[in-house]
Amino acid sequence: MARRRYQEGSIRDRGKAWEIRWKEDEEQDGTIIRHHRSKSIPKAEFPTKSLAKRERDRILEESGVKSEDYCPSRIGTFEEFVRKYTHDVLPTMSLSTQSALRSEFKAWKAALQIEREGQPLSMQMKEINSSVLQNITTRWHTGSGLKKVNAKTIKNRVGSLRSAWKYAMEWNFTRAAFPIHLRLPYWDKDEAKAGRPAYDMTIAKELVAQSEFPYNLVWWLTYELHVRRGEVCGLDVGNINLTTRRVTIRHNRVMSSVKCTKSRKPRVFTISDELCEALRPLLDGRSSTEPLFLSPNGMRLHPENLVKRKLNPLLEKMGVKVKGTALHGLRHGAATELDRMKVPMATRMSRLGHSEESTTMLYTHAVGEDDANVAAVFGKQLSEAFTQGFTQHSADSEFDELMLLGTA
Repeated sequence: MARRRYQEGSIRDRGKAWEIRWKEDEEQDGTIIRHHRSKSIPKAEFPTKSLAKRERDRILEESGVKSEDYCPSRIGTFEEFVRKYTHDVLPTMSLSTQSALRSEFKAWKAALQIEREGQPLSMQMKEINSSVLQNITTRWHTGSGLKKVNAKTIKNRVGSLRSAWKYAMEWNFTRAAFPIHLRLPYWDKDEAKAGRPAYDMTIAKELVAQSEFPYNLVWWLTYELHVRRGEVCGLDVGNINLTTRRVTIRHNRVMSSVKCTKSRKPRVFTISDELCEALRPLLDGRSSTEPLFLSPNGMRLHPENLVKRKLNPLLEKMGVKVKGTALHGLRHGAATELDRMKVPMATRMSRLGHSEESTTMLYTHAVGEDDANVAAVFGKQLSEAFTQGFTQHSADSEFDELMLLGTA
């Protein structure tokens, strides 16, 4: 049942309107189904047949049936499209991106359902239009029939769907482009940043003092180096050089995998003399490829478990409000301390990993005098808390230390 290429469609006079008719093919389970489409346009806007023909050509061009590479669209649901996208595209992305997209598509699948014969079914892709998407985003914002979420989450969900939509078009799930005009709730980026937790030196010192080994060292190193939770969990013994007092951040742990950091280039830090001495017992007699910090079962620390099982309960015990990713609060707090110390902007950006170090000069400056001064200040402050906490916990944690070092 071959379709005539470059079809012109037809125009019929219906009194006060023109009826434009054409044919479209759809594929379902390997079978081509031909559909007759029609659309009425008012004579008040298109008074002559000549004007109606121009509008017909525009409509047919938009539908894609006049395209030289026209092929049947697929009759598929949103759930079927997500399944194919998840199988074909998602594996090419980083694990953290995969995790985020799975969560966002899960929310879209729940929202893009309709009742048919008393059963909730996924909407067909061709049924999804600007009106449907606008309705869902508004309901997310107001909490009307859907779980209420913040403006940033809505922005992320719409952005993810927009990026995936091009595959829906290429795979013939839909011919319609993603809607240009979607009204999203306002998200104040600066206000959101201001609302993030930033734990100052006082809280950092209390965390170190209140924690058992080696978690006291985890908080100390995290605060002094301002690293991300995945980066501190991705540290190996070989990343620490006590002779030069340097720590090299090369890897980031995401879920069960250890990969290169976000910038894909190592960041080098000077660490304080005090931190060097505190880390020495963790390095002596161990292979350079071993994880620096181990959990009680002898495995590399897991970022999620580190925060949820260790940091959050400790903060709550201290009476500190836990909001968002708590370990990132240490990073933000340390960044604030750098500002108070009037550390040069180039050093701050390099230590925080906010810019790629592409030249030798920038890389050298990152481990220069200013960087050493930062380490000295952090080391002096946090070593006091470490000594206090170590004395407090040493009596009842000797065996735990041996386990965490892998020597018991």
